[in-house]
Amino acid sequence: MLDYSALRAVSAVVQTGSFEKAAALLNVTPSAVSQRVKQLEERLGIVLVARGNPCTATEKGDWLCRHMENVGMLEAELFEHLPGLVDPAEPEQRVTLHIATNADSLGTWFLGAMSSFARRSSHLLNIAVDDEDHTAEWLRRGQVVAAVTSGEKPVQGCRRMFLGALRYHATASPGFMARHFPQGVTAEAIGNAPALTFNQKDKLQSRWIRQVFEEELSPPTHWLPSTQGFVEASLSGMGWGMNPAPLVREHLDSGRLVELIPETPLDVPLYWQMNRLAADRLVDLTREVVAVAKHHLLD
Repeated sequence: MLDYSALRAVSAVVQTGSFEKAAALLNVTPSAVSQRVKQLEERLGIVLVARGNPCTATEKGDWLCRHMENVGMLEAELFEHLPGLVDPAEPEQRVTLHIATNADSLGTWFLGAMSSFARRSSHLLNIAVDDEDHTAEWLRRGQVVAAVTSGEKPVQGCRRMFLGALRYHATASPGFMARHFPQGVTAEAIGNAPALTFNQKDKLQSRWIRQVFEEELSPPTHWLPSTQGFVEASLSGMGWGMNPAPLVREHLDSGRLVELIPETPLDVPLYWQMNRLAADRLVDLTREVVAVAKHHLLD
């Protein structure tokens, strides 16, 4: 039989980052939290919490925390229909939903969906950010219950629905264009012009180059892990980058930014994937994600 007081202790430590804060959340002493976690780890013969500042979950601890996330959603649904089961002496246990998305979605449309959901729900949100080609891995590892992904294949054990495509434009300032492309944007010139890259996982620039020039080129690059920073760096003439259309539309209309090669957008399809076991209890969240995506993404 599962010891849910111990499971809640592990989940609380991971959620808050410390045994002391977990104790305050659970309305018990830090020593009680420590004892519950230690006893569960000894029973299972594995480490669930990596002690540190902050404390984090191990791989097995992540699976346990996602289980408690599902339990919390089930309990919230049960208490809604049977409020007499709620113990008024127990502190309120609010469910935290762990979700992954890519930075550009977060910077353009996804936050609107999360805000709309949060206004109507008692659930809390923990939003992780990764490249859209890698958020599916968070689902595979059991670290999140839902994610915005770009993968064509659904993650095993998950439901998937198409949200639309986020359009990107290869953009730069007029001054940058004059300095680096005086004879036009050729493969040779693009191979020498400084690009902007989010991080080592960001392949958008390479995908656009391959789409337009049908070549594999590796231009010099500035590393800049910020969606809004990409726009500002492009405007300042620091480099050229793949910017989401919603963030640069006004700059393109005003001429503060220009496309490297007109009419060569890169459209990235996005999907909403949910753990199948939790999908039925994520209906409200999914409704908000789909509704907001419909207004911001291409069909």
